[in-house]
Amino acid sequence: MTAITIRKLPDETKQKLRLRAAAHGRSMEAEARDILVTSLNQPAGADISWIQQLVELGRSVGGVDLPIDPRDAARAAEL
Repeated sequence: MTAITIRKLPDETKQKLRLRAAAHGRSMEAEARDILVTSLNQPAGADISWIQQLVELGRSVGGVDLPIDPRDAARAAEL
C-alpha cells in the first residue's frame, strides 16, 4: 500500500475528522482512509445518462424533424 501526506489541512477539518473517527471507534488515519475509499467508489461526476435516454426515445419514435427557418446572409462588418 501507498502512504500519503496531507499538508495544510485546516484545523477545523482535522478536528471534525478526529470527532468522526472517535464516533466510529477508530483512528483518524483509518477514518480518513474510509472516507477516501467510500467517496472514490461513488459514481463519478454528473449523471448524464438522461441524454442517452432522450436520444433513444427519439429513435424509438422515428426521430423528430424540427423546422429550421432560413437565415439572412451575414452583414459585412464596418470598420
